[in-house]
Amino acid sequence: MLEEIKTRRSIRRFREDSVDDHTIRTIVEMGTWAPSGLNNQPWRFVVVRSPEVRKRLAGQTKYGSTIESAPVCIAVFLSQPESYERVKDVQAIGACIQNMLLTIHHLGLGGVWLGEILKNRGRVEEILGVPEGCELMAVIAFGWPATAGGPGVRRPLGEVVLGWK
Repeated sequence: MLEEIKTRRSIRRFREDSVDDHTIRTIVEMGTWAPSGLNNQPWRFVVVRSPEVRKRLAGQTKYGSTIESAPVCIAVFLSQPESYERVKDVQAIGACIQNMLLTIHHLGLGGVWLGEILKNRGRVEEILGVPEGCELMAVIAFGWPATAGGPGVRRPLGEVVLGWK
């Protein structure tokens, strides 16, 4: 597991090969095992396979080519009716997305977390026809990688740990 955390990379170009439903369900299910405050599980998902819908989503971000090339996108939403504390729930959504990205990597696929699309959150929610109270948090684009991920570079711990008390 530690090696998979260290070797996961954002993949932005994909082969045309499809991803089967069982694999997609596994990715979503692993997302739902993320921790959430009071176990409220505030996440909701829309799985997008349709090339036409992906094209419409692609028009909502400057990273549209990534969405169009991915055979699958998962839009991740915060369900406001389930939310009890926004900051904690947004953190839970982040953990959910990380679980999905690690599952994608574990299964030999590649994926990327797209956040820039949030600037057009309302339009994306309209395109996907989500119920009132579902707030877009991110789109995950994934599929079989067309390119390998680059080397991972992280700051040394001495730069990020503020102290040991």
